[in-house]
Amino acid sequence: MERNSEETIAIDNTSFEDTFESLVATTGTSTAPAAPVLKKGITEADAALTAAVESGDKEKIEKAASEAFGTRQWADQTINIISGCKVGCLGCFAAEIAYRYKRVAAGEWTKEKLNERALDAKVPSGHKLTMFPSAHNISPEFLEPCEKKIQQILDSGSDILIVIKPWRVVVESICARFALYKDRIIFRFTIGSNDNEVLKFWEPGGPSFEERLDCLKYAYDHGFETSVSCEPCWGGDVDGLIATLKPYTTDSIWIGKMNMGKARMKVNGYWNAETEAKHNELMAWYSDENMIALYNRYKNDPTIRWKESIAKVVGKRGDCKD
Repeated sequence: MERNSEETIAIDNTSFEDTFESLVATTGTSTAPAAPVLKKGITEADAALTAAVESGDKEKIEKAASEAFGTRQWADQTINIISGCKVGCLGCFAAEIAYRYKRVAAGEWTKEKLNERALDAKVPSGHKLTMFPSAHNISPEFLEPCEKKIQQILDSGSDILIVIKPWRVVVESICARFALYKDRIIFRFTIGSNDNEVLKFWEPGGPSFEERLDCLKYAYDHGFETSVSCEPCWGGDVDGLIATLKPYTTDSIWIGKMNMGKARMKVNGYWNAETEAKHNELMAWYSDENMIALYNRYKNDPTIRWKESIAKVVGKRGDCKD
């Protein structure tokens, strides 16, 4: 693999998520290996996982799910320019990595800081779809540098997947500034529940459900490609959530479980009696039976896509057929 310490780091598949997050504070850019984009929004890794699930072959599903872990289902490059995230998700993987490698002091992850080096770094060319951001949100306070990076990504020739828990002022600004690029931009808004109490518990500093839905409608009405990440899916009225989001979704709604929640919550400093009870309640909702039932309800709906956490359940159980 080629390695450029100033711009790009090629990462071995065996520890993609951890390696990426331990390095992003230095480089700002991560290139996922073997994930060329086949068409907008679908990587080779995701196409392989979809084919494996459709085949019903357990061994193929397990292998494809492993290869599609994390962002590799969505893009062939990820870029970040902020350290920290004021949303403060309890099970945040980026926070867990930052705390584990002592990149931030205990309790400091929600204090966002601009990484000037990552902002100024040249965006590598030759990528078809870049996910920005993957380890932070786009908050109103850092909208200007984030828009600068979006322009750099577009100027590199890559299309862009903007994955955020959206605030209206942010979405309005991006839609206005990049109106001429709408055929090269996909919004993916994280909306894991339609219950504000649930969102406030798991994502305490994030926008309300109503604001997220409003942003989805706004981007849709302004002619942008829209999609939703329901990962983590926080349970509850998932059918109602999908029914509400689907009319304003042009691309896809992704459903997945929380990964390594207990371990990450402990490192992030959020593990106590209350969070343990909520975690256990969520894990019960994530039962194989419930995930298979959810998969069976939507497996023929082309808008609904499955993250590897659910695909592995489908492969393990093998009872997801009609």
